[in-house]
Amino acid sequence: MTSALAAAATTTSTGEAVQFWILGTVAVIGALSTVLMKKAVHSALSLAGTMIVLAVFYLANGAYFLGIVQVVVYTGAIMMLFLFVVMLVGVTAADSLKETLKGQRWLAAACGLGFGVLLIAGIGQASLKTFNGLGTANARHGGNVEGLANLIFTKYVFAFEITGALLITATVGAMLLTHRERTERARTQRELSQDRVRSSHVPPLPAPGVYARHNAVDIAGLLPDGTPSELTVMQTLRQRGQIRDVSDESLADLKALEQRSGERLGRDRTPAPDRGPARDQAEEEEEVAK
Repeated sequence: MTSALAAAATTTSTGEAVQFWILGTVAVIGALSTVLMKKAVHSALSLAGTMIVLAVFYLANGAYFLGIVQVVVYTGAIMMLFLFVVMLVGVTAADSLKETLKGQRWLAAACGLGFGVLLIAGIGQASLKTFNGLGTANARHGGNVEGLANLIFTKYVFAFEITGALLITATVGAMLLTHRERTERARTQRELSQDRVRSSHVPPLPAPGVYARHNAVDIAGLLPDGTPSELTVMQTLRQRGQIRDVSDESLADLKALEQRSGERLGRDRTPAPDRGPARDQAEEEEEVAK
């Protein structure tokens, strides 16, 4: 029974192998994109994707607490905070290409190459004869969460507190970087509301054709003094040049055109001798209404 459990712990199933190679490829691509992307926002998103893949690895290996912390703390809090700081500060591609120290790119490449050589050498010399897994470590304190709590709050309590202090310091630094000094007095809410009322038309806009002879959408409404109102016709028609003139000359020409049209159609009404001026005016208003 013990040999069967040991064999099962040291062997890898087909599903685990497929998961490792697919997600491992995604994690490596995300890590390379973090370094090679020209925009800082894209690099932050690539790093967030890599962290999510690592969380899936933790969950698949039984480290449930570490997987949830990876998603909630690192991906959901720290990386999103970093992304928002980058967006607020306004780091562009031109800023990232500006070198403040001469030769820093070559120095960074040399350090990365040296770290890679050391990492490969350490992995090559490592030998794993037995595989304990998380079962033994979790059973020692009654579970994964209990075991991690025992380590965090006893052996690594100072490192945990220092990490929290560093995160708070990073938050304060981000607030300082995004802070801008005011060059003028901040306006009160009352002043802002007064400016908004003065600069805009608070009541509903008047309809087109108000006080004009026609109420079409392309005819501007008239003010009490007879001048066209700029608020009655939508700006789209104004920019297209599809607004009809409603000036006094235009209205007189339109009235003359209607009169000539009425004469051609035989609708000329000649007032009889026995009709009074009130009857003639009523007929004219009826003709205009038609």
